Amino acid sequence: MAAFFANRRLFADGGAGRVTPLEACYYFLGCVSLGLGWYFNVRYTHQYGHEASYVNYTKALFSNWASDSAAQDYIMVNVVLFPLWSITDGRRRGLRIPWIFFVMSLFTSLAFSVAFYLAFVERQIRYNRVEPAASSTSYPQL
Repeated sequence: MAAFFANRRLFADGGAGRVTPLEACYYFLGCVSLGLGWYFNVRYTHQYGHEASYVNYTKALFSNWASDSAAQDYIMVNVVLFPLWSITDGRRRGLRIPWIFFVMSLFTSLAFSVAFYLAFVERQIRYNRVEPAASSTSYPQL
């Protein structure tokens, strides 16, 4: 996965340390979400056969008032808010290629991508505590 490769310093020896319970919870919930999403997508594909497409899938999201509300909420979060948040916040925190989590959400699931983003942020916070940022005004220590 590109996110792990680009941020491998967080997982290396001397990086952010062991996986914490909170981080493990994020990974677990992300993987559960991914599995459930795939299960329902496979069921959709089997039910609709040749009619199964992204267009028909999106139309089905808007099949009644309740699902309309949930669908617009999901789309706004996934397509607008999550990329703005993860890219801006990820850069501020020092994550490398934070945009990859948005791209992941388009091919996996939103919950999976958010969960893994939060796990990476947890590691980045711990990494920043271990590796203090060098001052841009100090001379290198030889």
